[in-house]
Amino acid sequence: MTAEKQAEPADAALPLPPMKWDAWGDPALAKELSADVKGLLAAALGVTGDAEPGPDAPDVVLRPSALSPDDLAALAAVVGEAHVSAADADRLPRAGGKSTPDLLRRRSRAPQDAPDAVVLPGGEDEIAALLALCAERRIAVVPFGGGTSVVGGLDPERGGLAAVVSLDLCRLDRLLDLDETSGEAVLGAGLTGPAAEALLAAHGLELGHYPQSFRFATIGGFAATRSSGQDSAGHGRFDEMVRGLRVVTPAGTLDLGRAPASAAGPDLRELFLGSEGTLGVITAVRVRVHPAPAAKAYEAWSFPDFATGSAALRAVEQQGTGPTVIRLSDEAETMVNLAMTERIGGEPAVTGCLAVTVFEGTAEQAATRHAETRAVLLAVGGTPLGEAPARAWEHGRFNAPYLRDSLLRAGALCETLETATSWRNLPELRLAVTTALTEALPGSLVLCHISHVYPTGASLYFTVVAALGDDPLERWAGAKRAACDAILTAGGTITHHHAVGADHRPWMTDEIGELGVRILRAVKAELDPAGILNPGKLIP
Repeated sequence: MTAEKQAEPADAALPLPPMKWDAWGDPALAKELSADVKGLLAAALGVTGDAEPGPDAPDVVLRPSALSPDDLAALAAVVGEAHVSAADADRLPRAGGKSTPDLLRRRSRAPQDAPDAVVLPGGEDEIAALLALCAERRIAVVPFGGGTSVVGGLDPERGGLAAVVSLDLCRLDRLLDLDETSGEAVLGAGLTGPAAEALLAAHGLELGHYPQSFRFATIGGFAATRSSGQDSAGHGRFDEMVRGLRVVTPAGTLDLGRAPASAAGPDLRELFLGSEGTLGVITAVRVRVHPAPAAKAYEAWSFPDFATGSAALRAVEQQGTGPTVIRLSDEAETMVNLAMTERIGGEPAVTGCLAVTVFEGTAEQAATRHAETRAVLLAVGGTPLGEAPARAWEHGRFNAPYLRDSLLRAGALCETLETATSWRNLPELRLAVTTALTEALPGSLVLCHISHVYPTGASLYFTVVAALGDDPLERWAGAKRAACDAILTAGGTITHHHAVGADHRPWMTDEIGELGVRILRAVKAELDPAGILNPGKLIP
């Protein structure tokens, strides 16, 4: 169930992450754009030629490691020589995440930033010893899972320290405990989504957390970023599945969450859910699991406009009819998806806004939830389209980043951002962000969908496609600033599930207030007094 890994360079000393160093995911799944899609790009955006390719991996110039031989020997004394490397072939794949700016920077032929070394600890004792060593030697530590961050969460920033290392948690990859009576499993932080599901499936169980990064992201990363999966009305938010955490900090180790619920003061798990490696290293997560569904039902719907479709999703969620997935694309995204994505035969023509519903459980539960949801959607103006579009969405649900890579190669800038707000405020927020993006990127195409629903509101997920231009990094930076300003002004959250990282950090004071920032800084000072953990992320 794991992705095929890229071929390892001859000088790689460590196992490489499964993601290609300069693109998303498994290189075997990369696809070229069809002639029809290239024609659409030319007509809509004026994109007519391929972008200049970046260097091959052996030709990338990394800034030299700042670690001395004595530093490397000290790290090796903790984890063993086989689990430490300062080789460029190991540093490069851990030099950042997978946002469009990350990939554009990988194309540079100028010297690039990278961690000064990569360290693979085998357990909590080694992590504690590494943190103590790095605090003593003023070495920053960036925890690394699947490498899927799209908000600068893995940038190898030193934060005024002498050097920075990537702490790759891939060796923490075990099912540590399974309590089938209580429906709980303890999973190592380094387990990928597919590996965790495979271990649970052997017992007839499922976690059911399927973000777009599912094939590569890790259990620890899901917790550290408050990930949300595409089972948007079912098992969507990872933080709601977490029952306990083990976290190693420079000040000591915490084992949090001892009962299904507690009134023993504030829930300290919340300090580390979404902490993005700035407060401690999450080593294991105890999660709620459930029996793998015996049956699934699918149905797609068309709505005449986004407002009608949004009202329909709200009605379904507030009546609690129980779909596992329910999502709605606006008119532009519906049109583009039909033009660009793979299809499964038998799809009817779709106009207006496409919605997808999926139902899981026993055969009776899936059928009942489907019928109840269907009645609501029919009553509010939906037109049923059958199973095919919903199955086609599920078939390609993890592949959109590959299309982003293809667009970049063709000379088109493609990036995403997301937010959330109340149902009442949803139209205003959507208009504000769309306006900000189209004004910052004239001639661009802005797509939007509702990705997650709650009784009181929903998440809006935007995709922007534009010509790369002469300076695509600055071009996108200006658009991102405009969009983030619009989000906060219009009452949205700066991020619903992509996390804060370095990219959203400038807006955190607006999000939580000056006092909130002081609280985070105080916690950081207590747990990480030397400031070694993931500098420059989350906390202003």
